[in-house]
Amino acid sequence: MTRNQTTETKNSVIPISPEYIERKIFIVQGLKVMLDTDLAELYGVSTKNLNKAVQRNLKRFPLDFMFQLSEKEFENLRFQIGTSSSGYGGRRYMPYVFTELGVSMLSSVLNSDRAIDMNILIMRAFVKLREMILTHKDIADKIEKLERNQKEYSEVLVALQSMIKHLFDYSSKASTPIGFRKNGKG
Repeated sequence: MTRNQTTETKNSVIPISPEYIERKIFIVQGLKVMLDTDLAELYGVSTKNLNKAVQRNLKRFPLDFMFQLSEKEFENLRFQIGTSSSGYGGRRYMPYVFTELGVSMLSSVLNSDRAIDMNILIMRAFVKLREMILTHKDIADKIEKLERNQKEYSEVLVALQSMIKHLFDYSSKASTPIGFRKNGKG
């Protein structure tokens, strides 16, 4: 693996790809978040211990850093993940999710070498997703502009087609010829 795909601690090499971390970031309440279970896995601690560390430092985690999912949000998230309950079943409470700010704050709560290294990778994944969203927004704006232009051009073409049809209809109608006829009428 390349340096980009691993993170090295003093004791070991942890093979985590940036894409793996990006797949662990979800949208809840319009925010990019990560589940406590996924973060615990990445940091190499149990979910219970991660949440205990957070509870001991609750002042560091306001609602824009971390919040607990409602049952409906959790069901929607499980649908977004594409799994019924694999890895998340058997919980006595709804999971917590951490925003980018909350993940950053976790580095001050979990102070192992692995946690620090994982935090660096996770922060890079959030930045990469933000850049991708901005790129997609630019592309979406350009497509929207093209669609608007296409609609305007389409309206002009329909009007031209109608005018041409009207001209052909007018010219194809029988009209009285100009001049004299043989039979002497006209």
